[in-house]
Amino acid sequence: MRKAILLSLAFICISYFASAQLKAKPSCGEFSVDILNGTVDNAKPDFVLEQIKQKFPCFTSEEKETDKCGSALFYQDKDIKFYIKRQYVEIGPAFKGKMSIPLMGAARGSLFKYFGNVKIKDASWDAYQTQYGTLVLHYNAANKVNLIQFSTKSTEELNLCE
Repeated sequence: MRKAILLSLAFICISYFASAQLKAKPSCGEFSVDILNGTVDNAKPDFVLEQIKQKFPCFTSEEKETDKCGSALFYQDKDIKFYIKRQYVEIGPAFKGKMSIPLMGAARGSLFKYFGNVKIKDASWDAYQTQYGTLVLHYNAANKVNLIQFSTKSTEELNLCE
């Protein structure tokens, strides 16, 4: 009798751990960024954490509210980050997805036709005022776009994580 109970408990434990290893990772598919509307698959930078998690459950890591940049969701395999508290989206050079305007790698002087005049200019970045807020483009040594940040906040309100 005692042997049967131990055998049953061992079977339950083994089946529990075996099933825990077979959980599928959530999939988001390819992200589509609309630069002119400031959205990622219709999600805006001012969405709250739960809205973004629900829309894109495949995040690779999460930063909690107590960290230096506030809460954030990272999608490292797609090179895109949502900074929730600061309300902006950051797209890195290894972004995997579609973009309404092919900005990554674009030459610095070729962007007037899309965004007009630069609102704030620095040696390595330009900030444009858009209909939804602000678009910040960062450039590498060859003056090609290598980082994109956009927010629903104005240039005066925007506070980027360093």
